[in-house]
Amino acid sequence: MHKTAMHDGSEDYCERRIQVPDEFLEVITYCYAAQNSGHKDIAKILAPSFQTILVFSFGTPIIFKSGGDSLTLDQCLVLGPIKQPIAYTLSPAADLFVVNFKDDAFYRFFGPALMSGLVTVHPDQLLQQNCFSQLWLRLRYEPADNRTALLLDFCRPYLKCRDALFEGISEAASDYRAVSPIKAVAQKTGQSERNVQLNHKKFLGYTAKERARYDRFLEAVRLLQNPPHKIDWHQIVEACGYYDQSQLIHDFNHYLNLTPSRYIKFQSAVCRIGD
Repeated sequence: MHKTAMHDGSEDYCERRIQVPDEFLEVITYCYAAQNSGHKDIAKILAPSFQTILVFSFGTPIIFKSGGDSLTLDQCLVLGPIKQPIAYTLSPAADLFVVNFKDDAFYRFFGPALMSGLVTVHPDQLLQQNCFSQLWLRLRYEPADNRTALLLDFCRPYLKCRDALFEGISEAASDYRAVSPIKAVAQKTGQSERNVQLNHKKFLGYTAKERARYDRFLEAVRLLQNPPHKIDWHQIVEACGYYDQSQLIHDFNHYLNLTPSRYIKFQSAVCRIGD
């Protein structure tokens, strides 16, 4: 099991991405672990990933804030799909562990709960069982690598086979910005576009239009990862398909609450778990 360690310029903070075995690559991108062993709070921003995550807190409570809402996590939570930036604070002795679901994985584990929009719920409520509370107790004192292996073993019985309807959507959704998967699937199968769109949201928790806009924003982020000394904003606007620079700025404010210039300055504080 491959793992990548990352530090935030402090010996008191450590975060890691732990790759999962090939068996789970279709449903989980990787697991993510972060610990604050220092004496000061560490503030981070979770950027939108349009994915749903399963979050565990094994140490001091972790505070999440988005818009005007706040939430304190002291055990486990399903959160997503993440379409807006979420600020979170790791207080001293915080121990965060995240499972990042991929594509239709949430639906295959928990069913169509994403149809109602953003989900922020204890996973036991979705399964109507006490199994995740028991899993939390089992994982609490294990190191991150052991947590990953134990959690994946726990997940096997709950993972349903991929729905054939999603297979068609997935095949047509290689590039949301170039081709509408909704129209492509509707033409191929004879279904109405509305029915395909409803299935798209049922499986993924968002519309194809939302995803196309997000992918355009991601391309701008990619171009700004290692910016030149003088940025050609007109070139970025044109390369990403924006109408003008104001539309680019609007998207950065929408997804990160930052302008593009401020993102360049503060991007080290932005955590994109979905990468």
